[in-house]
Amino acid sequence: MQLTNRINRIQVSATAAVINAAEQLKAKGVDIADFGPGEPDFPTPEHIKKAAIKAIEENRTKYTPTGGIMPLREAITAWHKRELGSDYTAKECVVTVGGKHSIFNAISVLIQNGDEVILPAPYWVSFPDIIKYAGGTPVIVETRPEDGFGAKAADIEKAITPKTKMVIVNSPSNPSGGVVDGPEFEKILAICKKHNVWVMGDECYSHFVYEPHKPFSIASAKDSKASVIIIGSVSKTFAMTGWRIGYTLAPEELIQAMIKVQSQSTSNPTSIAQYAALEAMRGSMDTVPPMLAEYAKRRKRIVEGLRAIPGVTCEWPGGAFYAFPNVSAHLGESKNAAAKNCTELSKLLLEKAHVALVAGEAFGAPGFLRLSYATSIERIEEGLRRLEKFFSRAEAAA
Repeated sequence: MQLTNRINRIQVSATAAVINAAEQLKAKGVDIADFGPGEPDFPTPEHIKKAAIKAIEENRTKYTPTGGIMPLREAITAWHKRELGSDYTAKECVVTVGGKHSIFNAISVLIQNGDEVILPAPYWVSFPDIIKYAGGTPVIVETRPEDGFGAKAADIEKAITPKTKMVIVNSPSNPSGGVVDGPEFEKILAICKKHNVWVMGDECYSHFVYEPHKPFSIASAKDSKASVIIIGSVSKTFAMTGWRIGYTLAPEELIQAMIKVQSQSTSNPTSIAQYAALEAMRGSMDTVPPMLAEYAKRRKRIVEGLRAIPGVTCEWPGGAFYAFPNVSAHLGESKNAAAKNCTELSKLLLEKAHVALVAGEAFGAPGFLRLSYATSIERIEEGLRRLEKFFSRAEAAA
């Protein structure tokens, strides 16, 4: 079969592959300690679910405008202003089928053959493939564990060339939990403005940050609007991953271009999900602090547990709900190594220890593993027990 060059430039999402492999074992009755899924394990809040039920009962089941219903676009901009200090209008907002769709559409209308996009690593798995699909070239800028995996303006500036069209900053970061604080982010913006480069701020984990960090949007910076694209989602903050509602905030001309793409691909996001998201944007945020408090407890337990395993180091994530341990001490070509690389190691952990997690290679970070702690303390304890047993055997064999 002759497939296009663009489809052959990309791979299946590594996180989706791990979830599928784990589900196959679960279907056979195997008990899996599952650290793979990057989604909250909390239910969607009741008031949001009731809004969706009401929308169904009121027969709000028809097509909507491609870019989303106007009340939702207005509510998103009002919420973002209140929570994150921006100043957008509804015409500068488009509603999409999840945050990933926003990223795909924005890159589709801005990046073409020969363009470069600077991407701090570790990066979310889909960023490089979306860039490649559009014909662009990802330019990887390494972040450092000792900096909490936060992107630095000086490193980004060194990577800028005449071909650079965009810099993507995912803060808090999936997979590392790295956070770029306000002053550093504003330095990145200043550099991008100087070189006439777009800044894409992926804020999908904006409200899941741990002390001393606070929710921050680069859209709150003075004179930022002309250079900034904001990607947001209700998936994480409101535990609505399956509802598939995201949004982009950007200059109106760019928003109109994204709506054009959307009109020829997905059309509008699901009408019922839009009305649920409208309630999320307008309603109470009271469910967020308890979720964050629970994640903080899990974060403490999993990081301390990982650090107690021989040959494993782990930084404290500043946000999101992922631990990102370095297991390179267990890797290599020697017969005593647990595996040659993290991809091989993750397969062994699933098959032998029945622990599901994602290899660092998927995120541009060889030697690391991503563990989602969006699961119960009990499952975290069981997973840590299995990991300790697996790596202790490897240590003893060495």
